Amino acid sequence: MNTLRTLLLVTATSLVVWSSLSTAAEGPALLPRPLSTELTGEHFELPGSLRLDPASNVSLEPAAAWLAGLLAQSAGVPVQVDTVSGAAPGIVLRRVSAARMLELFATAGLDAPRHPDAAYELVIGPRGVSVTGSHDAALIHGLVSLWQVVSGAHAPSASWPGLRVLDAPEFGWRGLMLDSTRHMQSVDYILGLLDTMALHKLNVFHWHLSDDQGWRLEIKAWPALANTGGYRVPAGQAPAADIDPATGEPRLYGGYYTHEDVRRVVAHAAERGITVVPEIDVPGHATAAIAAYPWLGVEGHGVDAVGNRWGIYHNVFNLEERTFGLLEDVMDEIVELFPGPYIHLGGDEVVTDQWAGSPRVAERMDALGIDGLQQVQNLFVERLQDYLAPSGRSIIGWDEILESDLPPQAAVMSWRGVEGAIEAAAKGHKTVLSPAPTLYFDHVQNDLPDAPPGRGGVITVKTVYDFDPLPPELADNREFVLGVQANLWTEHIRTEERAAYMTWPRAVALAEVGWTSPDLGDWNGFATRLDRHLPRLAALGVPHADDVQSLTGQAPARDLPARRREDRELELCQAAIELVLEDDAPLDAEREAYRVDILKPCWIWRDAPLGSVASLRASVGQLPFNFEIGDAIDSAEILPPETPEGEMTVRLGACDGPLLAVLPLAPAVDNPAATVLPWASLGGDPPATGDLCIQFRRPSLDPFWVLDWIELAPAP
Repeated sequence: MNTLRTLLLVTATSLVVWSSLSTAAEGPALLPRPLSTELTGEHFELPGSLRLDPASNVSLEPAAAWLAGLLAQSAGVPVQVDTVSGAAPGIVLRRVSAARMLELFATAGLDAPRHPDAAYELVIGPRGVSVTGSHDAALIHGLVSLWQVVSGAHAPSASWPGLRVLDAPEFGWRGLMLDSTRHMQSVDYILGLLDTMALHKLNVFHWHLSDDQGWRLEIKAWPALANTGGYRVPAGQAPAADIDPATGEPRLYGGYYTHEDVRRVVAHAAERGITVVPEIDVPGHATAAIAAYPWLGVEGHGVDAVGNRWGIYHNVFNLEERTFGLLEDVMDEIVELFPGPYIHLGGDEVVTDQWAGSPRVAERMDALGIDGLQQVQNLFVERLQDYLAPSGRSIIGWDEILESDLPPQAAVMSWRGVEGAIEAAAKGHKTVLSPAPTLYFDHVQNDLPDAPPGRGGVITVKTVYDFDPLPPELADNREFVLGVQANLWTEHIRTEERAAYMTWPRAVALAEVGWTSPDLGDWNGFATRLDRHLPRLAALGVPHADDVQSLTGQAPARDLPARRREDRELELCQAAIELVLEDDAPLDAEREAYRVDILKPCWIWRDAPLGSVASLRASVGQLPFNFEIGDAIDSAEILPPETPEGEMTVRLGACDGPLLAVLPLAPAVDNPAATVLPWASLGGDPPATGDLCIQFRRPSLDPFWVLDWIELAPAP
């Protein structure tokens, strides 16, 4: 039932509806939208083969070869990268001075670009193609636009349309963050992600490499960080029962990236015009590191294993010099591996109660002249920035670091709305807008029954496109806004296929928000171009959402079975912490996913057809309550059961209404996957239609029970 493949293949009807938003557009479907596109009416008649000349730009040869392959695939004409033959090139890359690029813009009547290093000119004329720019990134952007021109709906073709494109980005930071800690992706997947990013002119890859649930970066000076901190036993009955015969213990899940892996990623990113920003989280989100080296934690708060619960752990680094020494060693290896200007230190969601209750931390605070727990958190940010300064690196962190006494070069990533960006810019700090939930791609894109797991609250392509990266409060401090970034947290995104599906095409909308001037923003125009662009993603083999609801938020009409409802076709009784959670079983096969509020597992079926119904049944799942949610746990609803195993109850009208049916959970207790409960007879004399409230009575919080589907049956 819950197959991503099904969602990817059901395109015929949805794309017909989507295409009704626009007819065939004039000109190429360029994404993101350029500043200026002029169709000349001329054509370049294609020869039997094309020569692409990087014009002695040796650093561009890998990108040129990659894009030459894509051009050949799209145009049906062989394209060869050739720097020495002297034959007339079909495509030539021209590096010019920044001053010359400014002249081209001025001559065309365009304002000087904000980021001239990324500005390019693309010309297709009768004698061939030229791409002009002052930097490698600009020339790559121009080649990408050329690929989009020739890979349109009517390609391949015997000729290419004559045109001139002058273009440059609005923002210098157009980023995607990938969380590789909760679930780790292969190096090959990341290299492919970088390719797809480059094809949309996204230029920053933020790589989240440490958290409570995993340490993913090899540190040669401290090998246990990865060897121990990179592995965990997943939560749930099924993983606990999956015994590794080599150890006699539950099988470990995880891994880490070696220095060689990182060098491959960083080099590939550079060839695509992308900067990699690594993130090592301090001083919170430290459970995996403390599991590797227990002396890193606060005394009295031992860590037995790498975390397997989602949420905010209380574990923090202590203030010992040995701890700072380890973190400085980590920074040394990061500086060696990652040449970009920024290193992300996290700094978010730090719970201070372990520090507050520690005599040793109080002693260290006195020795360090620190007064107050906020200054303890500040110490990590300030000390590591000072340590990194001689290497020419600056820190960037989530907006909580604004509470520190930040050095001027420190940058702030605003995730709790846009307020952090406004405050950072007002204080003279560079800032990146990355607000939740709008730019958090772990949120589901639709509520279709077969959609993959994720965080509740639908974020569509249009939601992303409508984001304003320059709210009025930032108008006077525009120069401090680096740009925008979307984040893919992977607590609920276990596979690479799902990671890609959750990213695209929302990241296409992000690319236009970050690249295109707000004056040129136009949802209808973007929708037209995206409609023509989705086949490009399909041709590249990139999993992506293409149903109408994911794109526009407009839910298509669905024929709902009269007497059966899936969980996502019902209302939640409340949505305090709404998630779409994947089952923990079966381990090696497709798993169900369930929409639930983890504090109140309760569903409403509005206007259920009850006339002549005699019985009902349901499919249910049991999930581990693996959530670190702080004081919110106190509001978790646990209804006392009448049997040792618990029951599912169905009430009429409201959750305190008359009891219609009770389904014992005993048949499902020993099955960690979804279980179809036996039919249960309806009591009383229900009306022809009525609301149903479905709840669980259970003996404990963990495991907690969830509804998969419910079905009504008429009297025989």
